[in-house]
Amino acid sequence: MASHTADDLSSGVASGTPVAAPRAPEQVRRVALVGNPNVGKTTLFNRLCGLRAKTANFPGSTVDARVGTCIAGDRTVEVVDLPGVYALDLDLPESRLCRDCLSGQLSECQPDAMIVVIDATNLTRNLQFLASVTRAGLPTIVAITMADIAVRKGLSIDARLIAEHVRCPVVIVSGRSGNGIDQLMQAISRAAPCRPTLREGETVNAWATRVIEESVGGSHVAGTDHDSVADRLDAAFTHPIAGSAIFAGVMALLFLAIFSLAKFPMDGIDWLFGVFGSLVTEWFGEGPLGSLLSQGIVGGLAGTLVFLPQICLLFFLLTLLEDTGYLARAAFVMDRVMCRFGLPGQAFVPLLSSHACALPGIMSTRLIPDHRDRIATILVAPFMSCSARVPVYVLLTTLLFRNQPILAGLAFTACYLIGATAALLTALLLRKSVLRGRSRPMVLELPSYKMPSIRSALYTTYDRAKTFLVNAGTMIMAICIVMWWLSAYPKADATAEAQVLRAQAESLVATNPSEAESLNSSADHIDLRNQRTHSFAGRLGSIAEPIFAPLGFDRQLTFATLTSFLAREVFASTTKILVGLDENAEGEGVIATLEQAKRDDGTPLFTPATSASLLVFFVLAMQCLPTLAVTRRESGSWRWAALQFAWMSGLAYVAAFLTYRGLHLFGVG
Repeated sequence: MASHTADDLSSGVASGTPVAAPRAPEQVRRVALVGNPNVGKTTLFNRLCGLRAKTANFPGSTVDARVGTCIAGDRTVEVVDLPGVYALDLDLPESRLCRDCLSGQLSECQPDAMIVVIDATNLTRNLQFLASVTRAGLPTIVAITMADIAVRKGLSIDARLIAEHVRCPVVIVSGRSGNGIDQLMQAISRAAPCRPTLREGETVNAWATRVIEESVGGSHVAGTDHDSVADRLDAAFTHPIAGSAIFAGVMALLFLAIFSLAKFPMDGIDWLFGVFGSLVTEWFGEGPLGSLLSQGIVGGLAGTLVFLPQICLLFFLLTLLEDTGYLARAAFVMDRVMCRFGLPGQAFVPLLSSHACALPGIMSTRLIPDHRDRIATILVAPFMSCSARVPVYVLLTTLLFRNQPILAGLAFTACYLIGATAALLTALLLRKSVLRGRSRPMVLELPSYKMPSIRSALYTTYDRAKTFLVNAGTMIMAICIVMWWLSAYPKADATAEAQVLRAQAESLVATNPSEAESLNSSADHIDLRNQRTHSFAGRLGSIAEPIFAPLGFDRQLTFATLTSFLAREVFASTTKILVGLDENAEGEGVIATLEQAKRDDGTPLFTPATSASLLVFFVLAMQCLPTLAVTRRESGSWRWAALQFAWMSGLAYVAAFLTYRGLHLFGVG
């Protein structure tokens, strides 16, 4: 039996003896990539299409595919990267998408030919899949990947003999190195319906075994050490205790990287848009147009783009982890815990990611194959305490436990535990009600260990970032503009107190300019507080005060809470302005001033019961409109976003009410 060296395998092409005339090159305009999970299909797609790719969600499907273009000779060919499936006839969303696409029921992705990607290290199952997918009758090219790993295991593969058995072109390619890509493009013109040569009475399994016996040589001796190392790694990574500890360490490093590395570009984006906003104000003045451009549009863009570094880093690092084969082992370990609450093991990474920001956490639920599991994970992800809650937690725990750092630290930790507990119990409730049914068992094949592809990770990161900006970014900016209008109108007249301060400042400009500047600054803050109070948003605060009064909130705290529904971190700056502080003020003076702040009736604004009620409310409430926008995008319907908002806000209200009344019952006012 003929065999080839590693160099031969990386570029070999065999055409076989097709039973039908090849399709004319100019007729092949769209090619579908199909194959089992973890066969290197997406890496091959990224090599073929690169930046000429986008994520697509075809009508009637809840599963994403990727669509790109590549150059085949002098023609441009569209490539559709269908999700990896184990069989076309399974009752699963990804199988239905592949089945409908290949059969022509989805005209948007109906291919002229298909490339079936098979793994050289797992030929038996992949050849069986090839035999089943040929029923579509499409012109076919077989692309064999992972040949380098097969060679390290001591195997030699004869592509020409395999082509004789499958009777269509067979190309050995590497999506990582690019070897064989040119031959694959040339083979598109020779694509022919694949007809496996089964002997009389031979089953597909007996046929796949015979193909391997006649086309694959060598022994497994050379791969013994490699396999034993892989086995030892699997034993550690999938162990109930050791595997959980390793996963916790890996995730800790992941989030350390996200928090530390993303901080610099996030600060840079914040600074850049701050400078740009100042320039816009300088160019257009402080009138309605300048305010709209600087606070509405520029501020909206800044609020959108500031999340981008975290999103890019998260997807880049997760893609690398998935590419190495480790993420599948981690999901296997966490499945034991998550399944008790109706969630699959794959949900753990998105939930953990949401501690940085719910936006990338929700977007990473695309790793979850089952639709109901994915929706449940999306709905509970915002319960995880994100970084935007941290300023509120710091403010309120400090007010609750002034000069008691141990108690303040315990309260801070409790916030994270309460959020995580609420997420798991909510998931359990969802799976027994609106998402009724057993969580889909996690059928998982552990992929082989390999070096990750930086190129593939960068392309995936680019694709996810572009999707976020195009789909979520436009909606987020629109929401920001609406909130700006509610806060800016109607315009309130300057207060008498501010006019007096400005008159005093004018008389001191020549003799004491620093004092004049201070007086003008105080006048500006008085007018700003007056504007926010009499704006549409401020009036909403007065109207909504009776609703939040049972939680211990007055008009000021109600207004601050309402504005925080745009973004949680707004609460701290709004509260500072309401009590007469600069929104950028920091330090002990802030806490002391807040402790002395009064309500309209002269009673303290921040009592222990009110502070605790606020803290519980912010732990559980849905106060992030960008998250709702992404929930709508990822779930495909506003009804899931509405359910998420209603449940989280309702639960937060009830919990805050019980906290406030409970503390009063025990004499803590």
